[in-house]
Amino acid sequence: MSGCVFCGIVAGEVPAFTVADEADGVAFLDTRPVFKGHVLVVPRTHLITLSDLLADALPGYFALVQRLALAVEAGLGSGGTFVAMNNKVSQSVPHLHTHVVPRTKGDGLRGFFWPRTRYRDDAEAQDYADRIAAALAGP
Repeated sequence: MSGCVFCGIVAGEVPAFTVADEADGVAFLDTRPVFKGHVLVVPRTHLITLSDLLADALPGYFALVQRLALAVEAGLGSGGTFVAMNNKVSQSVPHLHTHVVPRTKGDGLRGFFWPRTRYRDDAEAQDYADRIAAALAGP
C-alpha cells in the first residue's frame, strides 16, 4: 500500500535491519526499541489488524513469530521474550505487526509502560539483527 512504511520495508524500498524475509512475513528491528533486539514481524500483505489476516495464513505467520521469539532469546541470551500486538489503538503504523521484545529478570518493564531507547549507531543495530537472524537459521 502506498505510503505504508512497513509495506515499503517489505518491498525493499525503505531501509531496515532485517532479521527474516520469508513467504509468511518479514521481521526487522524496531527503530525505537523497548529493549535492544526488539523485533517487529509483519505479514507481506498490507493488513491493518489481526482480524484481517486470513485463517489459512495464521499458521505460517504465527510459526514465524514463534521462531523469532526463540531466536531473540537464543541470539541475545535474554531470559525470555514479551510478544504483543496492538489492533488499531496504540498501533503507530496501521499495518498488522507483532512485537517480539527480549526480556531479562529485573529489566524494569512493568505492565504496558514501554520505555523506548535507541541503538548507538547502525553498526550496533546490524549486530543485533545479525545475531537474531543467525539464531533463527539454527545450527
